[in-house]
Amino acid sequence: YGDGNIDGESQLLSDEGQTPEPLLGSLDIFIFSLIAGLLIYWFLFRKKTDDSKDIIIQTLSISNKGCSFELFIHQSNRNVVVFYGSQTGTAEEFANRLAKDAHRYGMKGMAADPEEYDMSELSRLKEIPNSMAVFCMATYGEGDPTDNAQEFYDWMQGTDDDLEGVNFAVFGLGNKTYEHFNATGKYTDKRLAELGGKRVFDLGLGDDDSNLEEDFISWKEQFWPAVCEFFGVEATGEDSSIRQFELVVHNDINMNQVYTGEMGRLKSFQTQKPPFDSKNPFLAPVSVNRKLNKGGNRHLMHIELDIMDSKIRYDAGDHVAVYPINDAVVVSRIGERLGVDLDTAISLKNLDEECNKKHPFPCPTTYRTALSHYLDINNKPRKNVLYDLAQYASDPQEQENMRKMASASPEGKALYQSWVLDSERNILAILEDLPSLNPPIDHLCELLPRLQARYYSIASSSKVHPNSIHICAVVIEYTTETGRVYKGVATNWLKNKEVTENGHKHTVPMYVRRSQFRLPFKPSNPVIMIGPGTGIAPFMGFIQERAWQKEQGKDVGETILYFGCRHKNEDFLYQQELEEFERVGVLTQLNIAFSRDQERKIYVQHLLKKNKEQLWKLIHSNNAHIYVCGDARNMARDVHTAFYEIAEEVGGLTHTQAVDYFKKLMTKGRYSQDVWS
Repeated sequence: YGDGNIDGESQLLSDEGQTPEPLLGSLDIFIFSLIAGLLIYWFLFRKKTDDSKDIIIQTLSISNKGCSFELFIHQSNRNVVVFYGSQTGTAEEFANRLAKDAHRYGMKGMAADPEEYDMSELSRLKEIPNSMAVFCMATYGEGDPTDNAQEFYDWMQGTDDDLEGVNFAVFGLGNKTYEHFNATGKYTDKRLAELGGKRVFDLGLGDDDSNLEEDFISWKEQFWPAVCEFFGVEATGEDSSIRQFELVVHNDINMNQVYTGEMGRLKSFQTQKPPFDSKNPFLAPVSVNRKLNKGGNRHLMHIELDIMDSKIRYDAGDHVAVYPINDAVVVSRIGERLGVDLDTAISLKNLDEECNKKHPFPCPTTYRTALSHYLDINNKPRKNVLYDLAQYASDPQEQENMRKMASASPEGKALYQSWVLDSERNILAILEDLPSLNPPIDHLCELLPRLQARYYSIASSSKVHPNSIHICAVVIEYTTETGRVYKGVATNWLKNKEVTENGHKHTVPMYVRRSQFRLPFKPSNPVIMIGPGTGIAPFMGFIQERAWQKEQGKDVGETILYFGCRHKNEDFLYQQELEEFERVGVLTQLNIAFSRDQERKIYVQHLLKKNKEQLWKLIHSNNAHIYVCGDARNMARDVHTAFYEIAEEVGGLTHTQAVDYFKKLMTKGRYSQDVWS
């Protein structure tokens, strides 16, 4: 409409190069322009409104933020709601399994994200007969709730609502290598009981350092009989492997309507709009990708992501989350093994129309995109996946073995441990090693868990590098028991993001996750940093920031680093930078444990003990802050022990007093850990 006006006006003015007689007076022109403007505005506004409506409809299908789950449950005739606090997808997966199990007992369940509902209505659940709330709660970081459970956690802490009549049960997901094992699950169970809730079954505690799924299965095998007894119901005997989603094939779809890897909004990778988060990651160009180690058979890398135009802000100590893509060769081999055209456009549509989770991943999409961007095809499949796939094995022996591995029998557990876990078989390896197994690819896509973002400690300071985020990582690659080469999804994908001469820059979908791992508010406080291997990452940011503070004329306290690597001539990461920081006085002390440069291995904890008098003075008298980053299972534990021994030997404390002393430092924020297992 508007373009027509412009073209007509151009023609009118250019005709034979002469100015024609005025057809309208100035008042007429004004009125005409006003009407035309209103029509154009109405047209554009109406179009925008219609577009917005489409977006709102799509959003509501995945988000009911602030809506009444009590009303939703009532209207959809459900009586079991399984809430999940999930950071890496496991708690969500367990919640879905419990919701699916409910129908075997004549109950109707749903899995729910507490972030998407008004949890202050929890007390109204008692209005629904024979109802129950189950909570699958993971603990993240230093005893913290997951991002999606933070508001619910805050509500529990602040509310005095009466939950009498609300039936509940809790399963916690944690890891015993961490100080605050299952803190969120324990708190949820304790707090709901304090508020008057009725505990239907005992708190379950899953340990990811051992076998989290076994812990979950053992708990739920006792949980459901307890539920049956509590509500006076019996198992219906129905199979729990029924389908949750149906396949829709799109033969004539416009490919502009098909998801190609976006996490939330369709075409969000083509038209980037801040703010950037887990549902809307920023495509950061890779500006630097260099190998850090000078030798050895490993590949340690330093990567810089350009965030110039993103408006993303970060602090030293934060984490960067990246969304990796699965190996294209593995994806293609799955398609070939199942005889499927991976470029078929499909949707998986929830058979339960009332369920708020319409699709297991963004749809419509293609099988190739789903297997590349949305599904975890590299990890070892959980038992429920084997159980549901067993029906598609035509060989009776293969089917029996799959069902056995999915069972809770000692023989089944041992077989699953050796054949799946110890042998590290992913879904492709299982398909290759069980020739009669031919599942429909849509059911396989329904069963596989979502591919999760990977978190890395940021190795830079925004005070020095406001327009880039640095990553320090080691590429994971080794040969498994079956002779296959296992490749870590994210690190191998990042390794291949090489910076080329032709100006083309690879991009990485990313966002920043805030952390509590922070430098002291007062720069004058001494800092003691312990980070062997890639655990040095956040300390590169800390040291850069301390250098910047010095340049600003601030009084900066002692800055001490304990770093460890295998060999000085092979994997002394950031050697030049660290030695320069030491030379100019930013690093007061650079202590390095080269573990394999001598006959007896030396680690960072040995160097801590060597400097015990100085360390105790800094900690006990000078208000020093301690930071530990790296391996949780061994290093962090050994460092803990070293500090206990220093407190005992130099400070004269008993072992119990030493443990209590450092626990208090943690509570005060003077002993911080950024560790992984």
